[in-house]
Amino acid sequence: MPKGRNSSRLQGKRSSTVALVLAMLLMLTIVLLMLLALGILSLPISSDDPSPIQDRINFGRKTGPVDNGDVLGDRGEQWTEVLSWEPRAFIYHNFLSKEECMHLISLAKPHMAKSTVVDSKTGQSKDSRVRTSSGMFLKRGRDKIIRDIEKRIADFAFIPVEHGEGLQVLHYEVGQKYEPHYDYFLDEFNTKNGGQRIATVLMYLSDVEEGGETIFPAATANFSLVPWWNELSECGKKGLAVKPKMGDALLFWSMRPDATLDPSSLHGGCPVIKGNKWSSTKWMHVDEYKV
Repeated sequence: MPKGRNSSRLQGKRSSTVALVLAMLLMLTIVLLMLLALGILSLPISSDDPSPIQDRINFGRKTGPVDNGDVLGDRGEQWTEVLSWEPRAFIYHNFLSKEECMHLISLAKPHMAKSTVVDSKTGQSKDSRVRTSSGMFLKRGRDKIIRDIEKRIADFAFIPVEHGEGLQVLHYEVGQKYEPHYDYFLDEFNTKNGGQRIATVLMYLSDVEEGGETIFPAATANFSLVPWWNELSECGKKGLAVKPKMGDALLFWSMRPDATLDPSSLHGGCPVIKGNKWSSTKWMHVDEYKV
């Protein structure tokens, strides 16, 4: 009889242990499912093709109502997308509201003039056939809306507001373009104020019916893998291209993390085929840029 009692006790203890382990596994599974559902935890995804385009990542995506604070207008849902790692380029969707876009255009319209390029020898502006748009500069911190936008750019790029030039607003009509070029300088004259240009944020202030893409012809990527490939013009298919969309912002780096110049940041603006293209550019420097 004592033997039978001990055997029953052992079986009871084993059953209790198994039940406890199963309960803990169940609780752990529930916790993991909740973390996945909330987006706090993500599963690694492997791919046979490590192409920067196929490996595009959406992060920081907001699916609920967005608190726009004091922002002019409603920006809607915002998320950031990795476009390329060579050059380092990222798209911030709905960076500006429609009202902010219209505000920049209305400030710039009365003062538009033929766009120029910078002379590497004198640092002065000069006419060039490689750039056929019209444009003007808005002084840094000109009004509250511009200050809000510039603060948003600084937060996006992790570069202080004081390192940025004033916003340049550009207008491209049918046939107008900007040939591929670098934003960084190859001379000492233009780096006296603020040092080298390190990064650029290009904001699209309007949609474009056809053409007007921003193109990176030297990017390391399979250009045809972008989802909007079939919507691109012939020019847009000659490199890694971004189609203009009102409110979106494109951040790309002219320098690598090791502080060397990045030749893959070569970029241009394709000719507008149908419609008009309005955009605004913020160039940022390594050091403070005095205005």
